[in-house]
Amino acid sequence: MRTARFTLDPAFTIGEVNPRLFGSFVEHLGRCVYTGVFEPDHPTADEAGLRQDVLDLVRELGVTTIRYPGGNFVSGYKWEDSVGPVDARPRRLDLAWRSTETNRFGLSEYIAFLRKVGPQAEPMMALNLGTRGVAEALELQEYANHPSGTALSDLRVEHGDKDPFGIRLWCLGNEMDGPWQTGHKTAEEYGRIAAETARAMRQIDPDVELVACGSSGQSMETFAAWEATVLEETYDLVDHISLHAYYEPLDGDVDSFLASAVDMESFIENVVATCDHVGARLKSKKRIDLSFDEWNVWYLSRTQAQVSALDWPEAPRLLEDNYSVTDAVVFGSLLIALLRHADRVTVACLAQLVNVIAPIMTEPGGPAWRQTTFFPFSQASRYGRGEVLDVRVDSPTYETRKYGAADLLHATAVRAEDGTVTVFAVNRSRTRALPLEVALSGLRLTEVVEHSALADDDPDARNTLAEPERVTPHPVDGTTLENGRLGAVLEPLSWNVIRLA
Repeated sequence: MRTARFTLDPAFTIGEVNPRLFGSFVEHLGRCVYTGVFEPDHPTADEAGLRQDVLDLVRELGVTTIRYPGGNFVSGYKWEDSVGPVDARPRRLDLAWRSTETNRFGLSEYIAFLRKVGPQAEPMMALNLGTRGVAEALELQEYANHPSGTALSDLRVEHGDKDPFGIRLWCLGNEMDGPWQTGHKTAEEYGRIAAETARAMRQIDPDVELVACGSSGQSMETFAAWEATVLEETYDLVDHISLHAYYEPLDGDVDSFLASAVDMESFIENVVATCDHVGARLKSKKRIDLSFDEWNVWYLSRTQAQVSALDWPEAPRLLEDNYSVTDAVVFGSLLIALLRHADRVTVACLAQLVNVIAPIMTEPGGPAWRQTTFFPFSQASRYGRGEVLDVRVDSPTYETRKYGAADLLHATAVRAEDGTVTVFAVNRSRTRALPLEVALSGLRLTEVVEHSALADDDPDARNTLAEPERVTPHPVDGTTLENGRLGAVLEPLSWNVIRLA
């Protein structure tokens, strides 16, 4: 096979990686919360009911910002239900996932969970702009963030939380463009309520950071027109606009699935163009950044039948996709796409964190383990901090049904503050190894610290309760760095991390 090539030069960069790029998402959906992060009767549970084995894996995963409480769930959410004495909290029907919500885990428990994950775990709170509005958003903001001396801040203190929660980052609703959303709105309706909410929240705190709802996918009929209309109302009031995207192989088309990041990069670039067009039309010097606050591999086509069959259970097993090596390679490619646009994607949330289309799985009363997708995320979070270098690949291509000719190599590189460089690369070929050559210009690098790959002779191999460590990254021999040139061979269907110093 022809060698794939690119050049790395510190004079040509994309931008600094915002730590928020490695965020995740906890929604009251299935077992993400109950028997996921929260299981008071579990042998490892602490005094707050949080599973210590899950906390350990969350820290290892390296997540930063964690979005809560939804997702579709938020459009029926009454925040008042989730605070105060647990035994006094009401049970509610959750229309989004046809389940019963007990509210045993609520706002205070979420903040306590973040604090135990560590100082890097920043709250990202979603507001209900589906069935509620400006008044309820302000009440939640006062309860959560005002120190004391008002009815709602004093109520928080009375509930046992003396210190404010310090929530800086807020989502103005969720997927309001989607007809499936409780309280779905037109772009004009949503733009108006988002602007009203943003304006009022800034009266309490001018420095609050706000995310307006963008499209729930590039395939939405209203895509781009939605963003333009919403931003016409909100441009000078918000900081980010959201993107959501999920990918799965449809009709057995694995080759297109492997090129999913082609769509993700197109989505990002089209939203950037729309934002900048609106900014130019409004003659604004402000720049709107992107919050890709839901992304993942998700076998979405199975979901509707699962949900419609439910009869209001508590924490049912929903969306518990078990990920293969193929899924993990696509997942890693999506991470590469986000890093390649780090100049504009300043927040991103892997949906979700535990059990629900998640990198971490648990059994009630039993163990927790890493899915195949755990490893690309944890490696990217650990080694993908710094400045993204501009990577323009010269790669062999292959034909896909959805995207036409796609590069076999998908890659990016991040230069850390200490000068070390990490190359993240995916070989999309299912059958052939891909030789790689990287020219290093202006980089004082002399050794290959590590080359690891996630790959397997069985592309359907996966980690399960019975075999929790069936798939893990393995070291790759033979990678060289000589005379300013990196040489490597990428195994078929593989996610690769090459660290240089």
